[in-house]
Amino acid sequence: MPGRITPLVSGEVYHIFNRGINRQPTFTNKREYKRAETTISFYRFLKPPMSLSKFLKLEQIKQNEAFEILQQSNKLVEIFCYCLMPNHFHILLRQLEDKGISRFLSNLQNSYTKYFNTKHERDGSLFLDQFKAVRVETDEQLVHLSRYIHLNPHTGYVIKSLEDLEEYPWSSFPNYLEESGEFVNVKFILDFFKSCKEYKKFVFDQSDYQRKLKEIEHLLIE
Repeated sequence: MPGRITPLVSGEVYHIFNRGINRQPTFTNKREYKRAETTISFYRFLKPPMSLSKFLKLEQIKQNEAFEILQQSNKLVEIFCYCLMPNHFHILLRQLEDKGISRFLSNLQNSYTKYFNTKHERDGSLFLDQFKAVRVETDEQLVHLSRYIHLNPHTGYVIKSLEDLEEYPWSSFPNYLEESGEFVNVKFILDFFKSCKEYKKFVFDQSDYQRKLKEIEHLLIE
């Protein structure tokens, strides 16, 4: 992965985005989406004791024991929200360790690419070499980016209606409605709202407008 001209600073929040080479599909079925979520959860930690592929081969009891220990260790990044789409992904996160985001993305993409290539009998890279990263500078930008990320399935016509967004399983939006998340800190953004219902209204109120903004999407991700 090529070095970045502007370094990513620990303690700062970033909107991370990457897509498949030539916009090719990166997630083609439920099993692949689920594997990607598991990979995100596993590699957010600073020092996983083994590769994810080896971890998943352990017996369930051993997996539970290993993951319980892992959850008590330091993390590379803290994840606030995410969305997986058919040919790209968005993650809003804070870097906790020096070069944490680059290490996290490298582990995530390398691990998932190996899995995807094995399943599809292909070779080579799956994602673009250089991911995009935009530093979040204000609270207003933070909450609007979370809305932008969570609206992606609706904006991209991956779901039939806005109401389906509540059930879209490959996003942290359902976690926000439940005020809990397995590997997502929903409180960080929900604290700007009186309730999760208010946050839902905040997201839904701009759905049509965001579809119109699709033409200038680069302003949000570049």
